Amino acid sequence: MYASTQASANAMNRMSTMYTHVSVQGAASSDTSGHELIAMLFDGLLGAIAAARGALRNADVPAKARAMGKALGIVSEGLRGSLNTSQGGDIAGNLDALYAYIELRLTHANLHNDVAALEECSELVRPLLEAWRQIAPQVRHAA
Repeated sequence: MYASTQASANAMNRMSTMYTHVSVQGAASSDTSGHELIAMLFDGLLGAIAAARGALRNADVPAKARAMGKALGIVSEGLRGSLNTSQGGDIAGNLDALYAYIELRLTHANLHNDVAALEECSELVRPLLEAWRQIAPQVRHAA
């Protein structure tokens, strides 16, 4: 039992160190932790994907372009750009690959007006957000 608890604690420590800096405007002057900022990026990504789906349904090309640009920016600059692949080990490497795939699917969805590709991206991000929220108490306790 101790071994599984220790392994879980080690995994949480690795997850909490896989991001070094989060490039979010105003983050340095706020009281928001890096962990909370990543959760906000996941939420923002899901919101942008939902906005893109709505814009596609309404054939609103400018709104789709704005939403897709926001979604791609969050993935590439926020989530992927903030990964610490040198200290994050396999988890960071796997997340980097997943984010690269999400970028490809978002680009495909944008070019082909593919709602299913947008839904796939949402389905890939939701478990990450859930897991990130689940480790929040351990991150706060470690701080």
